[in-house]
Amino acid sequence: MRAVRRSSGAVLAVMAALALLLGGCGSDNTVYGAHTAAIGDTQAILGWNIAVANLRFADDRVLVDVTAAPSSEDPDAPRADPGDLRFGLYGALAHPIEATGIGSCESMTGAEAPAAMLRVQDGDRISGTVCLGPSRAQSQVRGIYLYSPRERIPETTVAYPAAFPLGLPRTGVADTGLIMASTSAEAWRADGMPLTPAALGDPVAFTGDGAMLLGLRAEAVAAQYRDDAAARGGPLMIVVAPTRPPPGVNPACNAYGASTLVLPDATLDSVVLDVSLCTQGEINQAVLYPTVSVIGTHAALWTTK
Repeated sequence: MRAVRRSSGAVLAVMAALALLLGGCGSDNTVYGAHTAAIGDTQAILGWNIAVANLRFADDRVLVDVTAAPSSEDPDAPRADPGDLRFGLYGALAHPIEATGIGSCESMTGAEAPAAMLRVQDGDRISGTVCLGPSRAQSQVRGIYLYSPRERIPETTVAYPAAFPLGLPRTGVADTGLIMASTSAEAWRADGMPLTPAALGDPVAFTGDGAMLLGLRAEAVAAQYRDDAAARGGPLMIVVAPTRPPPGVNPACNAYGASTLVLPDATLDSVVLDVSLCTQGEINQAVLYPTVSVIGTHAALWTTK
């Protein structure tokens, strides 16, 4: 019997080692539907072969070096626009920290600024450094994820109205697997004048451009969210509209963005996401008729271990 136990233990050890080896070679290794690799490895995502390497910290920012080349030699093959590639910090963070890769390091100056910021090279390649932050919770950062707010898994979009001053009413779990509701809703005119509920009766207040900063909380049961993501082929993202590219209507919109990926640390036993997202544009559309959409998308994750 002892010999049998030793033999069984040896078989289990070999199987475990083989599983780790296969995982390192790019087998079906996912976190909430996001395909996962080690920092430094290359993954095929959104029509690109992308490598994320050299994760480091500088000036309360997280920096990584990114290189990407088309995953297909066919110039007509579907491929995400380089300007749509959005990166985020993975780990047990208090709130999501994301940035669009191109332009993410422009606020860094002096010796801490990277020598080469992320940009398109030679027409069909991307390389340079992505900067995320500020974040002082460096010990909580376990990796970097990537997605595109424009990439959608078919038949996964659910949209809700979120008008100022109430924002998004509480949603039902049956819609997307997420329960969501607003925690705050603040709005401004393009000239910086804040709007109050009293302004709803003033026709002059809602002329020109404006912006709204919407605080949201999203929750889900981790096991159910994991199963849903696997069946769907990717995690969910939350996207608000309308929006505009930088410089936009309000500087806060550049900092908070208009989308976030729901990709919590897999070691946590629940999905709880607190995030602020910004709508901006023609003031009636951005403040009185904005939408919050929950959408399935494809994503990639690179982890430190």
